[in-house]
Amino acid sequence: MRNPRLVILDYGVGNLRNLERAFAHLGIAARISSDPEVVHRATHLVLPGVGAFGAAMDELRSRGLEPVVRSVAQSGVPLLGVCVGFQMLFETGHEFGRHAGLGLLEGEVLRFPAEVRPVPHVGWNQVIQTQAHPLWKDIPDGAFFYFVHSYYAAPQVSGQVLGATDYGLRYASAVAGDNVMGVQFHPEKSHQVGLRLLHNFASL
Repeated sequence: MRNPRLVILDYGVGNLRNLERAFAHLGIAARISSDPEVVHRATHLVLPGVGAFGAAMDELRSRGLEPVVRSVAQSGVPLLGVCVGFQMLFETGHEFGRHAGLGLLEGEVLRFPAEVRPVPHVGWNQVIQTQAHPLWKDIPDGAFFYFVHSYYAAPQVSGQVLGATDYGLRYASAVAGDNVMGVQFHPEKSHQVGLRLLHNFASL
């Protein structure tokens, strides 16, 4: 594998060090940065995220990084959103009100229905691969990944859904629209299959 200039975006929200350690385990020197110049030079960009959708978007905007992420995505650089970073790729989130996302993918982020218990969805669950994609290389269909979330993405473009997970309803847990990709689960906490997915992303 060629050596990518992989950047994990630091906007004050996200599990940065665990992602950095996961890539290091793969022999990939990922750089954590909030410097727009560094981000613009990246060959691969990871958008992490934990907590609430609106608060994460507020942090991204307050640091002037929203247009940087948009520019990188529009340039064709592979971008991977993780957990709340995945949710932020969509147009709208409904966590503690209605909030605008990055709008790189069409769709919204909704709370699990009231009849779904317990919420948040925490723990291991399967991802059913709904279409072939380089992210799934050498990952078996139905592999278990680690999840922590109370809201789920509802993409408008069904053809962008790469994987689905059942938790009271079937929802999109992995998506891709050209170079913009996202996963609801935490690959850095998902043992060998998670590491394999990160390897596959860095190999794009």
